[in-house]
Amino acid sequence: MRRPHIVFITTDQQRSDTIHAWDCPYAITPHLDQLVQQGVSFRSAFAPGASSSASRGAMFTGMNAHTTGVFSQNVWAQQRTWVEDLAESGYRCVSIGKLGTAPDIRAPAGFHERIVVENTSSSLAERNQPDDDWGRFLALHGQQRPNQRHLSDPNWLKKCQAAAWHLDEQLHPDVFIANSAVAWITSHSPAEPIFLHIGFSGPHEPYDPLPRHLDLYKDIQIPAAVFRDNELDKKPPSHRQHQQSCAERNSQSKIDLLNAEPGDVAKMRKHYFAKVTTIDEKIGDILKALKEKGFAEDTIIVVASDHGDMLGDHRMAYAGFMYECVVRVPLIIVDNHPGRTAKKIDHLVSLIDIGPTILGVAGVQVPPHLEGHSLLPHVRGGQVETEDVAFAEEGNMVMIRNRRNKMVLYIGESYGELYDLKRDPLELVNLWDDGTLAPVKADLKNRILNWLLKSNFATASYKIGRIRRFHRPRPPGGRPGHSGPYRHR
Repeated sequence: MRRPHIVFITTDQQRSDTIHAWDCPYAITPHLDQLVQQGVSFRSAFAPGASSSASRGAMFTGMNAHTTGVFSQNVWAQQRTWVEDLAESGYRCVSIGKLGTAPDIRAPAGFHERIVVENTSSSLAERNQPDDDWGRFLALHGQQRPNQRHLSDPNWLKKCQAAAWHLDEQLHPDVFIANSAVAWITSHSPAEPIFLHIGFSGPHEPYDPLPRHLDLYKDIQIPAAVFRDNELDKKPPSHRQHQQSCAERNSQSKIDLLNAEPGDVAKMRKHYFAKVTTIDEKIGDILKALKEKGFAEDTIIVVASDHGDMLGDHRMAYAGFMYECVVRVPLIIVDNHPGRTAKKIDHLVSLIDIGPTILGVAGVQVPPHLEGHSLLPHVRGGQVETEDVAFAEEGNMVMIRNRRNKMVLYIGESYGELYDLKRDPLELVNLWDDGTLAPVKADLKNRILNWLLKSNFATASYKIGRIRRFHRPRPPGGRPGHSGPYRHR
């Protein structure tokens, strides 16, 4: 039986409230809506990190930050990825667009081929890195990366990163990524199964949609940013420090949302959603190419984003913290399994589950050091293994989130965050110092401890030498990969 092709589409910094079919009537996303109508929507999917490296490092290795050491913008080019397991099983593995390996942007990470695109405003030369393929494409057309606009544009700070694309459409990074993917699909008739990763670099800032997509939002009211006056006074000091450091940066990412005019913040948010629409149109081009090439009926599609964007919520910018607008992300799987039906899954799942899921689709044994759980039972039916809880790590933060509460521990600090998501879904009131909730905090801390202990045991083989071929039997009443002695093959 022929193994299916797998297309994994990722975006960068896309919130979960950006898809029209996910109860967001203000979003213009007809092609993502099409995938929602065909597949399984994981409406409570969470990033394992609150920044690109932390989340992608966990997503592509299948291991948490405390195993790989990728807690923030750290190195994750040398860790083993589950893509290597796919490649060794006979899949042709190709990555087009942003993968985000660091510091080597061209690290293979298990792929046979890569077309490399970093963020629009990446200063690769300052990092002693060769230009990416999009930068070279710009140079062939007599253009340069749109960098240093905080120096060249006297109104840059007022724009709050909102600047519609100013060159020909074909030069836009997300257009380049999609066109490269379409060209690869069109020109290949592979005998072997394909794993194709397509990594859009947007809607990461700067928020530079194609102008015609921004025009679509002219009469659309985007929800305003949510915050309370003096909200950060009751939150860990790093929140206000981030707010201030963004305003004081000597780089193009400089942004001052504390002092920004409401109209400027509204314009920023509209540009962001328009950039999602730019990406959505390009996803449509990819879906069309797959259909025309005859891949559509033999291909499983996974769509996800590495993390979200505060976008002015809490009067903060970008990512790096554990708010829902950052760690809750889109995740859609369209299966080619007979009898597939569109459905919505509300169980809490993680992007770290993607590796085991894709390996399961490909018929590849999941290495025991992968810490996630396959989502195939959700997609195809079967016994679901879930604790309905999500974890994330970023810098010195550890997050646990269940149905009712979210807690963020700050390692080595007496302060933290605790939210009652039923009463306060926007996370405006930090309950960390509420003595009546001491039992809740104790229970969540205990669950973090158990998670860390199980994780450290499950990944022991990786950490002592990356021994990959061994079996760990299921203990009575237990779950595979969580306990039991090692037995080497």
